[in-house]
Amino acid sequence: MISSADGHARSANWNLPNAITVVRILLAPAFFWMLLADDGRDGWLRWGAAALFIIAIATDGIDGHIARSRGLVTDLGKILDPIADKLLTSGALVCLSILGELWWWVTIVIVVREVGITAWRLVELGRGNVVPASSGGKLKTVVQSVAISFFLVPLDRLVGDWIVWANWLLMAAALAVTVWSGLLYVRDAIRLAGASRAS
Repeated sequence: MISSADGHARSANWNLPNAITVVRILLAPAFFWMLLADDGRDGWLRWGAAALFIIAIATDGIDGHIARSRGLVTDLGKILDPIADKLLTSGALVCLSILGELWWWVTIVIVVREVGITAWRLVELGRGNVVPASSGGKLKTVVQSVAISFFLVPLDRLVGDWIVWANWLLMAAALAVTVWSGLLYVRDAIRLAGASRAS
């Protein structure tokens, strides 16, 4: 172990919450492959992909709870956690559009927002400012996760076609919250830029 301030900070980053986040990132490619390999047939690969997504996205709340309750919140975690969420949700949306189950314009709006906010966060990180997920951003992740989960699980085979309307209502809510939370981040970016100029 490096006995320096910098080395200590680095070692503190490797804790249980961050390890869970890294596992969530590593699960993403397997989820993408299973979903696309099923090719819309709603077979066991589709059910497996849906289960994997739900399990992976659920760990977001678990690692966050562990980090806060045990005092393990780190700057690395603040960066990796939203990246893991965006990788899973944005990737799921892209896969659903490739399969023809979700309009591309919906996916594009959400993904552009996600990539844009992530890029801004990385720029701020380079300036020494760590921008954690806001309350609006966390709400957005929850609504997106629920909407995508309903799209992934072929419930229409079990309960009938009416669930398709519920799926689209949930996705509409996810789209609205995504745009709203994105505007909040734009507001924060303007404030940070103003504070930077003032200093």
